[in-house]
Amino acid sequence: MDDLDDLVAFHSDPEVVRYVPWPVRDREQTRVALEAKLTQDRLTEEGQWLVLAIELRETKTVIGEVLLKWASAADQTGELGYALHAGHQGKGLASEAAQEIVRLGFEELGLHRIVAILDDRNTASAQLVERLGMRREAHHLQAWRLKDEWCNEFVYALLKNEWISGRSGSAASDQD
Repeated sequence: MDDLDDLVAFHSDPEVVRYVPWPVRDREQTRVALEAKLTQDRLTEEGQWLVLAIELRETKTVIGEVLLKWASAADQTGELGYALHAGHQGKGLASEAAQEIVRLGFEELGLHRIVAILDDRNTASAQLVERLGMRREAHHLQAWRLKDEWCNEFVYALLKNEWISGRSGSAASDQD
């Protein structure tokens, strides 16, 4: 709860939450959300989200969050998500956090596939997941409603063997 002010700084920013499913939040709404996030520190069953803070090493200021959903136990699939304070975007911090949670998903949790589903207007997010090695698999028109408007989505995905191949510098295989 000591990080509430840090979270309010980006949860209340319309540009930061433009493409995420939650609305612009005031302090009380952010406090309620933080209380829920504090229980999301491990994955024990399908459908749960692991939510981790992104903080600056030097100051321990929370500047964002990175998330991994256990989407399917049978298919060993996860879903990546993230949000970052506008003042810290463009510095590689979200990429670093996303790369680490993808590593955790594949190497520690044994996932086979991780997806990222994003609004097709969110070019910065698309560039981030592409840097992670994800490939665009689908483009769905008017797939969901976000903040009272129909949105198109891109679906990106990465397989565990592609992650391993990308980390070792060898060519990715589509066999796994």
